[in-house]
Amino acid sequence: MSNKWIKTCNKSDVSEEEPYCFAVSAEKNIAIYKLDEEFFCTDDLCTHGNASLSEGFQDEGIIECPFHGGAFNIRTGEPTSYPCINAIRTYSVKIEGDTIMVAYDGE
Repeated sequence: MSNKWIKTCNKSDVSEEEPYCFAVSAEKNIAIYKLDEEFFCTDDLCTHGNASLSEGFQDEGIIECPFHGGAFNIRTGEPTSYPCINAIRTYSVKIEGDTIMVAYDGE
């Protein structure tokens, strides 16, 4: 399935301290992050447990899971702290005016 660009939120909806959760479907959420003046997007669900990463603690380029303290690199999705060992999926982001667009393939 090919990626399509979906509108998610406005740039002003995302702060450097607090990720934004966007529902792409009834079963799937993604998390949008602001680092400096760039925006990044990952799956919202932690790969270690059933936790929303957008409810976690963001420190610079790392998002920490709110349930067990595992963490991921926001830019790459790679785990940075145990017990997380599997990466989270990342998505391409582009800005159109004030809108954050995410490349999403529907999976």
